[in-house]
Amino acid sequence: MTRVKRARPPVAVVLFLALALGGSVSGCGGGGTSVRDDGVSTGEGSGKERGMDMQEAAERSDAMLDAVLAGIDPDLQWAHGPTTTRACGVTRRRTVMTVVSAERRQTFLDRAETFWRKNDYRIKAVNKDEKFPAVYAVTRSGFGVSVSFRGKGQAFLEADSPCVEESEVAAPTTEPNGPAYKDVYPLPRPNVRSDFWSGEGKDG
Repeated sequence: MTRVKRARPPVAVVLFLALALGGSVSGCGGGGTSVRDDGVSTGEGSGKERGMDMQEAAERSDAMLDAVLAGIDPDLQWAHGPTTTRACGVTRRRTVMTVVSAERRQTFLDRAETFWRKNDYRIKAVNKDEKFPAVYAVTRSGFGVSVSFRGKGQAFLEADSPCVEESEVAAPTTEPNGPAYKDVYPLPRPNVRSDFWSGEGKDG
């Protein structure tokens, strides 16, 4: 068995991107429409106005991450990242365990962006950095979602809720399509090969 080195994400790069984009793609107090479980925006009202709490927001975030991963073809193996809460919101994370080659990263981002555009998300920012590219989108209800590449070319997906009522937040119920890495942090670097995603071709 190949031993996988574990390293923390490049925090400096993440902070730089956050500052460059003016902070998170979502924030407390965001208004707009509600979000169906499939991630499509409908209806009016912010999270607090609709009485949504952190647990409900986490479940919506999970549904949005499930949807975009299902919309990216071919499939990639992923695992849950840590859940974090802030003053009035919650963030869910997924870590991609499939090796995505440098030549395939833009394809990955393009497919996520295409899915979000088709489902009425607004693309807030696109980072074309050759080493750490990313796409940031937001729903009309104030949920922010992103796909970004960080250290060792690993892809991460995040969903940030708007401001909601404070509550306890349970672990995600969606089963990862590979090892769960329960209580393991940081997660291993990508260790699953894919004929498509790990290849060198630029088309498709």
